[in-house]
Amino acid sequence: MQQQATPSNDHFSRGHYRVFYPITTRWHDNDIYGHVNNVTYYSYFDSAVNRYLIEEGGLDIHNADVVGFVVNSSCDYRAPLAYPEALEAGICVEKLGNSSVIYRVGIFRAGAERAAASGSFTHVFVERAQNRSVPIPAIIRKALAAIA
Repeated sequence: MQQQATPSNDHFSRGHYRVFYPITTRWHDNDIYGHVNNVTYYSYFDSAVNRYLIEEGGLDIHNADVVGFVVNSSCDYRAPLAYPEALEAGICVEKLGNSSVIYRVGIFRAGAERAAASGSFTHVFVERAQNRSVPIPAIIRKALAAIA
């Protein structure tokens, strides 16, 4: 994980994001047009955010009583990407609520200042057994607040 220091309001600017993770593109990420397929970006978003939650928030994806469910997502695309490019996912928290969080994720060519795509998605934290929303666990909330 690489920390970013200077926040920006421009979702396509590297400065908007607080943490970066490398992405290794795969052959099957490309579609018949020769670039990363639009649905693959959502996989990148999910992988980057969940890596952060696991590493920084202590989320146990297999055994935790409380987990985050994606309830909303969107993405704006500005430039095509393709295998075998090295990419980075930048993440930050745009809104931290009681039981939900809205993330912003930017997908960058490695080292680029402008994102090729910028998206958001919302996690609602739920108690797994009851499938009901609950407050974000304290350790996860602390990790999320650190990138807000």
